[in-house]
Amino acid sequence: MTRYIALLRGINISGKNKISMPELKTALTEKGFADVKTYLNSGNVIFSDDETDAVKLAEKIREIIFETFNLEIPVFVISQDELKDLLSKVPSWWGNDSKDIYDNLIFAITPYSIETVAEKIGKPSAELEKVEIYGNAAFWSFDRKLYAKANWWKKTAVPGIGEMITIRTANTLRKIAEL
Repeated sequence: MTRYIALLRGINISGKNKISMPELKTALTEKGFADVKTYLNSGNVIFSDDETDAVKLAEKIREIIFETFNLEIPVFVISQDELKDLLSKVPSWWGNDSKDIYDNLIFAITPYSIETVAEKIGKPSAELEKVEIYGNAAFWSFDRKLYAKANWWKKTAVPGIGEMITIRTANTLRKIAEL
């Protein structure tokens, strides 16, 4: 069995798209996923399965969420080993525990590509944010105090872009890579 991580997009934010993590864990377990764990209330699910196609797993989880919670939630799935490999490729400026910088990883949800997302957003604001694409993800850091001026900050949640991605912090990803 392979260990996977599912990242649910846009749940439990400001009272919208409410999903109980214990109920989700139960639903996934009942549908055959093994060793299911959740982390935080923001839609991070760690599980094991024999399926080798992450896109099929994402679709199955999306269907279970719809059946259980009557919500259409985009789901991104990556194997735990792939996430660990991705985190071993971090740029030198990303995830260094500076309190002035906020470090994130943006994942493009199938069928989208991170290149398409980056093209739609445009160049990062010089001096305020940094972006480096690796695979189908983008390492992204920005100045905490000046985030509202950062181009990527302004555009990651707008219609036409927001539904193409899911974003997690460096600390969250490091934790779920080890669960």
